[in-house]
Formats: sequence, C-alpha cells, structure tokens
Amino acid sequence: MKTKLVFALLVITCHTQAQFGSIFGRDPIIHLENFDKQRVHWGYFLGFNSYDFKIDQNRLNEEILSETTVGFNVGLVGDLRLHEYLNLRFEPGLYYTQRNLTFPNFESEFDALREVKSTYIHFPLLLKFSSKRVGNVRPYLVGGLSTTLNLSSNSKARDDNSNNRFRMNQWTNNYELGFGIDIYLEYFKFSPSIRGVFSLNDELIRDNDPNSPWTSSVESMKTRGVFINFTFH
Repeated sequence: MKTKLVFALLVITCHTQAQFGSIFGRDPIIHLENFDKQRVHWGYFLGFNSYDFKIDQNRLNEEILSETTVGFNVGLVGDLRLHEYLNLRFEPGLYYTQRNLTFPNFESEFDALREVKSTYIHFPLLLKFSSKRVGNVRPYLVGGLSTTLNLSSNSKARDDNSNNRFRMNQWTNNYELGFGIDIYLEYFKFSPSIRGVFSLNDELIRDNDPNSPWTSSVESMKTRGVFINFTFH
C-alpha cells in the first residue's frame, strides 16, 4: 500500500512539474496558439470579494466604523476582440457580501450595529488592454464602468433604522480598475485577476427623522470593493 502511495505521489509530482514547465519553462510548448484570434469567445468566473463603504460625514462627530467580510462571486464572461491588444468585455455576475456598520453614541449593540447584507447583480462593461504574449502567459490591464442592482437594498421599505432596517438605493454606478494574467493551458485559458470597484453615487437612504442618530451626520456613503476572480475560457 505504501509503495502504491509513493508511486502515485511521484506520478502526480512529475505531471505537475511537466505542466509548469510547459507554461513557464525556457522553451515552452505553445498552447492554444490561435485562441486570441477569435472574434468572440465566452467563459465564466468564480471568485471572492471584499466590500466596504467610503463614508463622508458632514460634521465633526465620532466616526462610523465599517467592517468588511469576505463574499463570493460567480458569473459569465463575453469577450469581443477589437484589436490584437484590445478587447471589450461584458462580465455579468452575482455577488454576495456583508458589511457591518457600527454607529457611535449608542450603549446598546442592537442599536449601534447594522449588518448590511447585500446580493448584487453586477453589470460591468470593461476594456481589456493586453501585452504581447510571451510563451503561455499574457498580462493585461482592465478598466471600465459598471451598473449594480442591489436585491437587498430595502429601498421600498417604510421602516428605517429606528426599526432596525438599514436602507440603500437599489441601483448604483461604478468605475473599475484592475489587472490580471492570461495563462494558456492545454485545453483552456485560465485568467486570475484582481479588480477594484468604486461607486460614483451616494447610496444611503436617510431615515424618516431628519435628526436620526444613524444617518443625519452622513454626507455620503459609497461602495468600494475588491474582486479576486478566477476566469475560465
């Protein structure tokens, strides 16, 4: 049994080394040589996100604290080749996340803490600027604009923070910037990337009371976040 296990580990190790050698070696075997010459191609992505709020307050006050958590992303990729080094990409996806807001001047945690759970449908339209391919790798930069639908916004609710209900606008617009690398494997292209998203709109819906201890001091509250996506074409 031990002999079989050692043999299996040796086979896996040799196979892994061969794969990395074919990608990053000095004289790699070129995979998917004509893949990027396609006019249109499709893919999907899985990944993680970390959302936060950029909060500006309109008077000197104790700071509202925003705590991030790790969320999950899944979506599709449509890629249109415009030029040898330029592509137009549409990446609709579903993003799950949670941010915890702690408001000052409350003795009770029930009043001070708001767990902002969000389910976003994200619609980014991006330009991808690729470098020249070297072997089986090709770095790139990406940037563009996006629109997001927040399915958990509570925008139509009449209750507010006095009833433990945090409200946000349902739609928001963003700009995005990031970078990644295309890795050409034997049967598909694998593209890990990291991207920042920055809201252009104030997303907070104020409480019904204009002197609300939760929202009266907030000048603007805008989403910002980081996406780490693993794309398969």
